Amino acid sequence: MWSTISKNFTNNKLLLSIACLIIFAYLLPYYILGEDTHIRVHDNMDSNIVWYKLLAESGQIFSLSDTMLPNAINGLPRSALPSPFDAMVWIYYLFEPMTAYTIGQTIMRFTAFFGMYLLLSNHLFGKQKTDYRLISIGVSLCFALLPFWPSGMLSIAGLPLALHILLTIREKKWHSSWYHWMTLLCITFFSNFVLSFVFFLGLMGLLWIYDWFKLRKSNWSFFSAIAGMTTVYLVKNYMLIYSMFFDAGFTSHRDALDLGHNSFDRTMELALENFLYGHTHDLALQYKVIIPVIGLALLISGIRNAKAAKLLLSLFIFNIALSIWYALWYWEGMRVVKDHFMIANTFNFSRIHFLDPLIWYICFAIALGIICKNMGWKIGKILAVVLIIYQCTIAFPLNEENKYSQFNTPTFQEFYAVSLFEEIENYIGKKQSSYRVVSIGIHSTIAQYNGFYTLDTYNNSFPLKYKEQFREIIAGELNKSPSLENYFDTWGGRLYMYVSEHGEDYLFTKERNGAIEDLQINVKALRNMGGEYIFSAVPIKNYEELGLEFEKSFKTETSAWEIWLYKVPGQSASKTD
Repeated sequence: MWSTISKNFTNNKLLLSIACLIIFAYLLPYYILGEDTHIRVHDNMDSNIVWYKLLAESGQIFSLSDTMLPNAINGLPRSALPSPFDAMVWIYYLFEPMTAYTIGQTIMRFTAFFGMYLLLSNHLFGKQKTDYRLISIGVSLCFALLPFWPSGMLSIAGLPLALHILLTIREKKWHSSWYHWMTLLCITFFSNFVLSFVFFLGLMGLLWIYDWFKLRKSNWSFFSAIAGMTTVYLVKNYMLIYSMFFDAGFTSHRDALDLGHNSFDRTMELALENFLYGHTHDLALQYKVIIPVIGLALLISGIRNAKAAKLLLSLFIFNIALSIWYALWYWEGMRVVKDHFMIANTFNFSRIHFLDPLIWYICFAIALGIICKNMGWKIGKILAVVLIIYQCTIAFPLNEENKYSQFNTPTFQEFYAVSLFEEIENYIGKKQSSYRVVSIGIHSTIAQYNGFYTLDTYNNSFPLKYKEQFREIIAGELNKSPSLENYFDTWGGRLYMYVSEHGEDYLFTKERNGAIEDLQINVKALRNMGGEYIFSAVPIKNYEELGLEFEKSFKTETSAWEIWLYKVPGQSASKTD
């Protein structure tokens, strides 16, 4: 594979060099700004980055049993954090979090580019790849610039490379090079099985079965690649698999999930929304350019009877089906299945939509190829270049620094506010492991990042019993807001100190005025669980009525927050007890 890349790079040096320079420019803010970079908060700074950091510092990276880490919820199950065989865990172990994040982004972008390039040039255009090299490189660049979910790493960005290698093994059988097999192995350590590869490998398995029936003989090398990759994923996720199917040692809050109550009309709307705009974790930016280009190519195919139209139409319909399936998973009618089969309730089968970007960009390349071939090469190539450039101009501005600075969200340094929380730690003056804290108006992972032990958290799995205990603290606020109550009771992945006046807003920076007029929490329940301090990003006006003691407010230039520190007394005088 590497010799193929080297040969292709030599033959297409100028175009590939331009594409790589554009990707470098996309990544440049991480290298220049460092911790002053604006990056995604949702399902990123509020969760995964801290999960990696906690695990890297825990001393429990390898654990044969589901031990409890004391940093969150008085004992967070080890299985709630990433696998010890996740490569990003070790990158976070070796480097500071922002450096590790930058390394991850770099690996993701270049793997996406070269993986898609190899897939298109070797399997889509094949012997005619020289004629279509502009399309192969251009579409691969567009794919590499997508706003991939950062914590997914190669779960989406690595799919084209995995598909290229598996199709190569399918074709060359045991004559495939050793580095194809090694690259497949590497991909497993940088990607997530339950998010995307379980579905991808399932589809590859169906392809193997199709070949078996069609050719009347087994392609055991192809089967071995699929089975081998699946086996490595299962070994990698040994703790998760054991806790899901055997003995978790606790009843997970996921067992009580009650998601999916959309009406049929809302379900169809959601299917259309996903088809046109995608999901926040797998944006393909297909609406403005790719879908119209596919439509034009299919129109041309109807007139000219283009050979590639059958594959294009099949993939296009498949993506429609994926959007419908994604929406149906949240339809109220699916509750019948979820209520009778636990795996359907706890495992999100709708995540097959993570394959959308791969399929959209294969369709984009096919469509551009049809246009070039049937409109005349000169006119077709000019049009293809214009469309590729237009798609790049849509994707490039969505780099994290540009996108989130416009949204005015905090930078990495402002978000985690290390110097601010050092001041708070020094003011409290006790060993962090000797007391517990909760946060209001900010994400709980900020306190966790800074070494505090929290009663609140955001994780994929934790004991249902603890969720029920924590609910007693915030029951008064949930009672005031049916939407928050529904959010917490039917999902509850965020064990947050919900405030009805705030809703699902956890970014009360020091420039915002979000003072709480009437906070109704059970201070006694908070104290009974070990809570001694509240870090609030806004003033609590009725703190005396609750029996809380105001200690001090903290603010620094480099922090996004002003923190009001409240102490929970040993014997609370709260009226809400």
